[in-house]
Parts: sequence; C-alpha cells; structure tokens
Amino acid sequence: MRPVFVVSLLMLAIGLAQPALAETATAATDGTPAATPTLPAITVSTVDMRPLRDRVIATGLIAPLETVQIAPLIEGQPIETLLADIGDKVQAGQVLAVLSKTTLDLQKSQFTASLASARATIAQAEAQLLDARSSADEAQRVSERTAALRKQGASSQAAADTAQSNAISATARVTVAVQSLEAARAQVALVEAQLANVDLQLSRTEVKAPVAGEVTRRTARVGAIASAAGEPLFTLIRDNALELIADVAEADLMRLAPGQTAHLRLVAAGAPLTGTVRLVEPTIDPQTRLGRVRIAIADTESVRSGMFVEAEILVTQRETVAVPVTAVGSGPDGASVMKVMGNTVQRVAVKTGIRDNGWVEILTGLAAGDVVVTKAGAFVRDGDRINPVPATN
Repeated sequence: MRPVFVVSLLMLAIGLAQPALAETATAATDGTPAATPTLPAITVSTVDMRPLRDRVIATGLIAPLETVQIAPLIEGQPIETLLADIGDKVQAGQVLAVLSKTTLDLQKSQFTASLASARATIAQAEAQLLDARSSADEAQRVSERTAALRKQGASSQAAADTAQSNAISATARVTVAVQSLEAARAQVALVEAQLANVDLQLSRTEVKAPVAGEVTRRTARVGAIASAAGEPLFTLIRDNALELIADVAEADLMRLAPGQTAHLRLVAAGAPLTGTVRLVEPTIDPQTRLGRVRIAIADTESVRSGMFVEAEILVTQRETVAVPVTAVGSGPDGASVMKVMGNTVQRVAVKTGIRDNGWVEILTGLAAGDVVVTKAGAFVRDGDRINPVPATN
C-alpha cells in the first residue's frame, strides 16, 4: 500500500471522529452526565414451594369384576316358572327358575315302593336265617348223638354218616341264608341311594343363585328343556361389583401399584367417581405396547358395564420447589433455567421431576426464593443484563 494513500485514510478517520470528540468535550464542559444504556424489561418468576401431583391418564371400559353363569344341575326337565329377569338384584340362594318335577315324582314313587319291597325281603331273609340256624343246630346234635351211639355199638355206621351229612348240609343252608340276608340289605341300601338321588334332583329343579348379584342376561324360556350343555340360563355380576379395565402406556405402567387412588370421568358427564387400583397386569401387549390396569369402583350405581371412562391415577403428591414450565429450557446438556442474579442472567442446569398444571418440579439446581426468567425462550443469554419485571400470577 502506498504511503500517501495510508495518510489519506488516517486523515479521513480523524475528520470523522472530530465531531464526536467535540460533542463529548462539550458535555464534559457543560457538566451534563452521559446517557446510560436502557436495559430490556424481562418477566421473571420467584421460585416457590407448591403442591404438585404426579398423575397417569388411562382410558378403558367398565366390566364386571366377576361374572357368574348359572346352568341347570339336572338334564331334560322343562322350565315351568321364571322368577327373575334382566336387571333384578338377587340374593344368594334365591330361586330364579323352577323346572318340572313330574318325571322325578314318578321315579320317587317307584323307588319308594322298591324300598318297601327290599325291606320286606330283609325280613324274609332274617326268618330264613333263623330257621336255617335252628335246623343246623338240631342236625349237629343228632350227628353228635349218632356218633356216640356208634362208639357204643348201638348204631350203625350208615346212620352215623347220614347224621353227619345232614349236619353239614344244614350248616351250608345257614351260610346261604346269611348271604341272602346280606343281599337283601344291599338291595335296600341301593334303593335308598336311588331315592336320595331322586330327592337331590327334585331339590335341583329349583335353579338358585349361588351368589348375590345383578342379573345381566337371561336365556331361560318357559317350556324350554333345561340342559347344562347349552347356554347358561342366567348370568350374574357377582355382588354387582364393577371395575375399570384401562389401557396404560408402557412408560407409565411401572409407576402404578395397587392401592393408588384414581378419579374417573364418564363420557356421559355426571359427577366424577373415585376408584382404587386393584391390579396392575404383569404383561404388555407386544402389538400396541400398552399395559392394563384394573381399577375397582366404589360407587357402581352411576356406571354400567361397557361404559367408556377416562381415569386419572394419582401416583404421588408432595409440596416441592416448582417453576413455570415455560421457564425450563432444554439443550444438549439437559434442562436449564435462566437464573437472575441482580440484573444479570446466569444459565443454571437443573433436574426436573413432576409436571403438573403448567408447573414443573425442580429437584436440583434451584432453591425457594430464587428468581428465574419466566420464559426461557426470551432473547437473553448467559451473562446478559436485564430489567427484571415480576410476573403476575
């Protein structure tokens, strides 16, 4: 570069600077203070303790806690009377339907007659046994006397043999009589068992509710033949107990546990209901990546099986340090806030926790009483000076 050109540039710079220098000198001579720069007004919030709730949102359908199906306990009997219908609330042991007893009454009459005959046979067998024993005793005495006379020479050998044979035959008839008596007693026991079976079947002609509950389905019809192989005659919701079977995201499932409180909102409006987590199922659907939670409902009068319900499950609730959600920014190093130190902004790394209703829990990095920029996306950087303006909550 030529020296003349450099000198020209220097003279031009000095000429441009002379007005500013003259103005500064004039201000200094007049005693007027120099103008201070205006700081940007930035909204700030004070870190405070707030009650925050950690919640999980789940949706699902109302279903019975336990369904009881009632089928007839005897086959082939027509239904004579129906004593319950859909929507009825029944008690344990209550008669729901009555089956025909005509065939069973006839069988009972037949077995009653058979029992009387079998008992008469026992009496005959006992009499025959007494006669056989008497005859056997007499034959034995004759055999003993004949044997004694044979030893004395007063009787022949043939007579002694005949007496002994008669004694053996009489003893055999006793054995036969004993067996006949046992057979007669067995027949009585058999008929009594058959009669008891008929009585049992007669008692089962009354179809009863095994548990208390509400009838939700009835397939029984008067005149239809009752059969356990077909559809159940009645279906009950045991104790009218209902539960919500709700789908939960995989990430939230591990935060749930039995005993947690849930607030239920019905699509059909109405007052919210309260429930309790009864069971967290141990599996996750591999297709939808959703798990299931079962929530027991305390007041079942306001809901019906099949209703769609949204549940808000309370995981935990605590008083904690919190800032507005907008105050927290995120970056490669994680979450951070702009902490205000006097008029200077300083970026501080924080660890967040519960997010609830526009507030976020600060686990580490801040303390109650600290001041932060309300909106982390404001045009401020670490080290900037600002004019803090308190936020109006």
